[in-house]
Amino acid sequence: MEEPPCSSSARSSTKGKLSIGPIIGINLLNDDILQNILTRLPALSFASASCVNKSWNSVCNHIISRPKLSSALSLNPSLRDAVNEVVNKVLSEPIRPHFAIVSIGRGFDSNKILRLIRRRLGFKIPVVVTMNNGVIGRDALTNEFKEVKWGALFSGIGDEEYATNINEGIVLTVGYLPGLKVEALPLLRLPKTPQEPCVDHFVMAIKEYSASVSGRQFPVGVILFGDASSDMKLVVEKLDYAMPRDTFIVGDERGCSLFGYGNDSRNVCGSRGYIEAVALVFAQDRNRSSGNIRFHVAFSNGVSPVGGRYKAASVRTNSTDCSTWLTAKREGHQELLDGQTILHDITTLLENHIEPPELYVGVTKHRKVSIGAERPMPKTCIAYHGVVGGDEEYLYVDGMGIKTGDIFQFYYSDPNVALASLTDVRDALNKVKLERNSRSFEGDGDNATNVFGGIIFACYGRGESFFGRPNADSSPFLETFPGVPLGGVFCGGEMVRPSTNLIGLCSDAKPISCFLHVYSTVYLVMSYDPPSVEY
Repeated sequence: MEEPPCSSSARSSTKGKLSIGPIIGINLLNDDILQNILTRLPALSFASASCVNKSWNSVCNHIISRPKLSSALSLNPSLRDAVNEVVNKVLSEPIRPHFAIVSIGRGFDSNKILRLIRRRLGFKIPVVVTMNNGVIGRDALTNEFKEVKWGALFSGIGDEEYATNINEGIVLTVGYLPGLKVEALPLLRLPKTPQEPCVDHFVMAIKEYSASVSGRQFPVGVILFGDASSDMKLVVEKLDYAMPRDTFIVGDERGCSLFGYGNDSRNVCGSRGYIEAVALVFAQDRNRSSGNIRFHVAFSNGVSPVGGRYKAASVRTNSTDCSTWLTAKREGHQELLDGQTILHDITTLLENHIEPPELYVGVTKHRKVSIGAERPMPKTCIAYHGVVGGDEEYLYVDGMGIKTGDIFQFYYSDPNVALASLTDVRDALNKVKLERNSRSFEGDGDNATNVFGGIIFACYGRGESFFGRPNADSSPFLETFPGVPLGGVFCGGEMVRPSTNLIGLCSDAKPISCFLHVYSTVYLVMSYDPPSVEY
């Protein structure tokens, strides 16, 4: 549905349906009763009602003066039915969509999904379709909250169990954010073109968009969706370098499929280059102010360090499978170690584990970063690389970008650390809730600002199989803000940059930046400060 409340379709839908008598009768209702009635309408009927007359339009504008997030999940194996279920649910209440995030399973055709969603929501809002490792949200039909990972799910009747392979499903999250502008911007890369200049252009496009709609060079925040075959390390490093600390950046490292521009004068991308990432950019609207929308970011860690620190002695890269081959020395020692020796030392320390955990190396990288022709500035960050294996010559890890002399340490997936971290997230969200309730605004009947929605990015390795119970990652939000919409995905890499929006960090947290995480969960929580009433 389109943003303008009195679109031609909305006007035409009222023709012939309201006689003069009913209009005169209903106009005798006071605004409180009328508001109570209009609030119960689904979005399309609400849009039509806002076109009846100026009085109704004024009441409708008051109803949607606050921001809103709506989200719904469907596991219907029929693509068209699944889309209808989630769209009908998110449009079951008044809302004027400003953006949509569509997360789907690999059993669905993303192009068909995009066409169907844009046909229902309109062609003037940005729509991002991502193909993920699972979906998180509330079922559109049963209202049951679910965390679903694609793959073999066990179910059954009585004592019998059988495996069902589920790869069809969808979560639709729609947001209405008055006071903000939202647009989807692509990171395009032509064949045989180096990545760095393309990333520089991408960062500049984000800044230029923000300046054009807000007069400010930097946006409020960015939700970033990377492509499964792209290396996002350089992208997030440059975004972190270019953006101030109060700009949030979160997202999914390997989830981007395709998207539609919010500006309908431009086409859906894909033919002008390879899409390495899509940024959903949130910027202040210079022409509209209606309270203050705030974004809070919380982070749940799921890995623990093991063993000592190592220094990369020799480094080889294999661009074919995007891997790195290492030899190393223990920090402070001269003995050169091969991969087999290093892994033997680490696995010995983990021999008490019932099941071998996932292993990673966290590499501390000292690099210089710049945008375009700017003078390079030093930057230190930690990057995780999955451990593939080791032999009598090398240690093999996923990804590239490691240099001789880089210091690294091993980390392993740890459900106990993750559970403790979820408690920290719950405490942090409770502080947001208390902060909301401690504020009051004269003349505002709700007494305070409020949290109106959340988006969650959880590692595919987590979930019920990791924690031993369902909906563990969602529980801090669901328990703290019952009834508040929450939607999200299981990722192949969770992105978050340290910023002033990040809540719940422990006091001894390292100041070194880490952008791409493993076995973690990232929460983007949205709250609203209504404007104070002036007398």
